[in-house]
Amino acid sequence: MTLTQPSPVLSSITSTTVSRTVGRSHQSIVTIAAISVLLLGGIGSRLAYLQLVEGKENRQLADKNRIRLIPKLPERGKILDRKGRVLAGSRLSHSVFLWPLARKKAEWSGTLKRLSQILNIPEAKIQRRLEQAGYNSPFLVRIARGISPAQVTALAEHSSELEGVQVDAEAVRYYPNGDLAAHVLGYTGEMSDKELEKRKGDGYRLGDVTGQMGIEAAYENLLRGEWGGQQVEVDGLGQVVRVLGQKPTHPGKDVTLTLDLELQKAAEVALGERKGAIVAIDPNNGAVLAMVSRPTFDPNLFSGRISDAQWQRLQSDDHPFVNRALQGFPPASTFKIVTTTAGIESGKFSPDTVLPTFPSIMVGGIEFGDWNRAGFGPLGFVGGLQWSSDTFFYQIAMGMGEQPLIQWTRRYGFGRKTGIDLPNEEAAGLVPDATWKRKELGEGWFLGDTVNMSIGQGYLQASPLQVAVMFAVPANGGSLVKPHLMKDNEAAQTWRESLSISPATIRVLQEGLRAVVDGGTGAALNVENLPPIAGKSGTAEDFGRESHTWFGAYAPANKPEIIVVAFGENSGGGGGSLAAPMVRQVLNAHFNPSKTPTKASEVEQVLTD
Repeated sequence: MTLTQPSPVLSSITSTTVSRTVGRSHQSIVTIAAISVLLLGGIGSRLAYLQLVEGKENRQLADKNRIRLIPKLPERGKILDRKGRVLAGSRLSHSVFLWPLARKKAEWSGTLKRLSQILNIPEAKIQRRLEQAGYNSPFLVRIARGISPAQVTALAEHSSELEGVQVDAEAVRYYPNGDLAAHVLGYTGEMSDKELEKRKGDGYRLGDVTGQMGIEAAYENLLRGEWGGQQVEVDGLGQVVRVLGQKPTHPGKDVTLTLDLELQKAAEVALGERKGAIVAIDPNNGAVLAMVSRPTFDPNLFSGRISDAQWQRLQSDDHPFVNRALQGFPPASTFKIVTTTAGIESGKFSPDTVLPTFPSIMVGGIEFGDWNRAGFGPLGFVGGLQWSSDTFFYQIAMGMGEQPLIQWTRRYGFGRKTGIDLPNEEAAGLVPDATWKRKELGEGWFLGDTVNMSIGQGYLQASPLQVAVMFAVPANGGSLVKPHLMKDNEAAQTWRESLSISPATIRVLQEGLRAVVDGGTGAALNVENLPPIAGKSGTAEDFGRESHTWFGAYAPANKPEIIVVAFGENSGGGGGSLAAPMVRQVLNAHFNPSKTPTKASEVEQVLTD
């Protein structure tokens, strides 16, 4: 066979094609290699960045996905009186929890049925709680607090049927003095769903216990503490793999109040079961020494599971949750302190003014009577206060007009909140004027409105605390004090504001209030075992119902250290006969603590000694 040699042209074409093919392949390999190097370099750089630059943060994120905290409620901070005595603390109580992750959703039915029988809680309620938390939740869900020893035993006996159920001792709120100072202290309770939704951003969880009123609510951020619990490792399905350790809880901070426990007890006994309030404050800085309101409630009820019957009793027409020390009522003749100040400071009357008094006077065709229906003859400001002559102060009001009276009422702090650390419970009261009356009643201001207001009647509304603040002005020489309950850092704060009242006016007020006790309507406080006392009575009409009674006093009259205001809501009688003895009893506890009655049965003997 003869081999034929390729032509030179074909050889040239073939050689060129092969060269080009080889060139393109080499170029592709280089391109692919370059891309691979770039990709590997980018990935390597990214890995290096993630490990070296963001390594710590990414490890924390991984831990958060891998590590869970089974929370434990912190112990709430204590509430103490001014001498460090416990007003609210904690005690151990058994609670029942569910661990959603411990069972599959379909396995919970029998467990919930048994729990319902033992705890006497509707099965549907437990079911809702579990669903609210979520069946994959690693957190314990509380379904009952304060269970009985018998229920603890029953749960232990049926433990084989109760997988995923845990009984634990936890600190619950405890008020060692029962209902003492209940309106000041408030109470704690589990957050409602609505409240939880609003406060999730503050770190609250399902089942959290928070302050619901009083100091418990006002200082929640200090008292609540920081959660702790058990740290566990979970897998990708959320199942617990192992327990890693315990994160300790941090208890809340203790809060020290200005209240004096023994004085508070004496005030509670003095008021007894009467509907009303008693307030005691320091006239020099506004520190609240005692605050009582009746009817009341026992805050310990809310540390466990409150029954429907108990809740219904607390919803009675007497409104036991209302702090009457902070609600508005007509202040009656105690208000003549303001009328005296306005009359003299307006320039319309001198401190030495003397006016005749009458059985009654006619204003706009309406008869305004004096309380004794006879008058008291000629009186000055001191005598007007001593005998609480209504017709004397009617004339003062008519002589100066409504504007000075209204202005000084507001300067004394009426018509606005005092600023006490219970803002949610305090009412501002009411100082009526022409604008308010047109808006609310559709009529103008009459001279009779001014006359009525001058003796603390009409539309005027003031709380027992506001009345106590009013008494502090003559007691301390002319300054308005800001009442407060928090004792911490008390000395570092400014609690007084001068009202720039002339010394002559202050002197008239002090002499008049001392005369009330020395030989006027407050003679019940003129006793040997107490220092000289200054005060003022009041009896307010409440049309269609029994009258309200008032008495406010400070002592010693020459260097006051305590103010006490007693208020009887629809108590009937007179301020001097009903409220003054209550004030006397509290003052006796302050100045003679060793002789303070501790039971209501001892009150009558003290008052007749």
